[in-house]
Amino acid sequence: MDIKQKKQSFTWVWVAATIVFCVFFTTVLIPGAAAQGNMQPQARDHINTIQAAFDFILRNYIDEVDPNVLFEGAMHGLFNALEDQYSSFLSEADMASMGDTTIGTFGGVGLSITQPTGQRADGRPRYVEVIAPIEGTPGWRAGISAGDFIKSIDGVETDTLTMDEVLGKLRGSPGADVNLIIKRGEHMEFPLTITRAVIEVPTVRYAMIGDTGFLRVITFTPLTVARTRDAINYFKENDFQNLVLDLRNNSGGRLDAAIGVANLFLDGGVIVRTRSRIPSENRDHNATRSTFVPPDIPIVVLIDRGSASGAEIVAGALKDRNRAYLVGENTFGKGSVQQVQVMNNVGFRLTTARYFTPSYANIDIVGIPPDREVPLPRITEEDAANLNNLINANLIPIFAAENPQAAPAQIEAFAQTLAADFNLDLSLLTRIIRNELNRSVAPPVYDLENDIQLQEAINILRGGTFQYLLQNARSLIELQEEAEERAAQAG
Repeated sequence: MDIKQKKQSFTWVWVAATIVFCVFFTTVLIPGAAAQGNMQPQARDHINTIQAAFDFILRNYIDEVDPNVLFEGAMHGLFNALEDQYSSFLSEADMASMGDTTIGTFGGVGLSITQPTGQRADGRPRYVEVIAPIEGTPGWRAGISAGDFIKSIDGVETDTLTMDEVLGKLRGSPGADVNLIIKRGEHMEFPLTITRAVIEVPTVRYAMIGDTGFLRVITFTPLTVARTRDAINYFKENDFQNLVLDLRNNSGGRLDAAIGVANLFLDGGVIVRTRSRIPSENRDHNATRSTFVPPDIPIVVLIDRGSASGAEIVAGALKDRNRAYLVGENTFGKGSVQQVQVMNNVGFRLTTARYFTPSYANIDIVGIPPDREVPLPRITEEDAANLNNLINANLIPIFAAENPQAAPAQIEAFAQTLAADFNLDLSLLTRIIRNELNRSVAPPVYDLENDIQLQEAINILRGGTFQYLLQNARSLIELQEEAEERAAQAG
């Protein structure tokens, strides 16, 4: 799929049961009289025609029509015409959901999802795709992963639903169940029953790994900057010598929070640039002339395909400013800015600008590549079929329920049995069993034994090569220009 097709195909949705919107959260009233005064004559004619059609339908259609139905249909059509996955009409229910996200708690399953606006370029059904589960939520505990597809919700296939309908089915009263069919890759498909819960917007988690501070930023909320400061103070108290900043599966949040977190690591200079055809939207967001994290502390940032928007702003700023070395996988690629405007009880979200990293790279669609790629193991078609059989056999959840405090020797012995019975890799099975055991309790801050990307980050920080690697890392604009040159040569 080429970039244009991907851009036209996918819609980013901040599920009300997950996280706050990754946008400028600007709320203003529509200045109707002023807007009409500045309107072009042709546009004014179109408005008058729409109003005339609206009135004619209300008076003459064979059945009585609810004006709200016509209004919402017209507004949806208006924003769909933009073919912009981030611009959309927000109904009264959507606005209420948005209010829930700013409060920080809501009822749901804890998933951030996306759905194509039309037919997929590859011809496959337009099922809802999981961007990332939120750690500690019912969706996370059920084992749903980034890249999974939700094939159906309570017996209704998601390719027949609008996103409003998907949201309505995933949300619900805490304690109520929702039944999903999950499709993973080409051959894995399995049912899950998830009990909804009150979802609290998470912020950060942190711990020491020897002399290395480990900081996981889960999403960007009004509390994230303060909680990040708390973590760094804890690292200072424990005499940290290195830092791992984990932005994996961080699908964004408040822009001001992302800028505030980046500001803690930088001494002046640009964090992110916003550019628009509206002069007031053109702005460079700069760091203050001091740094909360000592400048001599080496930093590795972990990223993956679930890192988006605010996470990409932080990763892009630290990379372009030569402050951190990136490890993991290519990020999601969300490089535009939206504003939310309110009209009575409804509103809309409109793309008004694009953001650029300090080196003037726009990462929309293409994302941010790591300096050191550490891909997670890919499951073969044969593995997928065998793993599908294992999941449907439900053996691992039963083992976890019966042995919640399983010792390493028990885990290894059980994994060896499964490896023989289902012809699967022993290390893969061990990781799945540990993940299942962790889902029944508070998840660990990190898993150094099974997390190969974290292992690589620690090796870089302790291997004596960090400064050399950092000095030879290229900026994002340099990487993009090199990619364009290779594409031109190949063409």
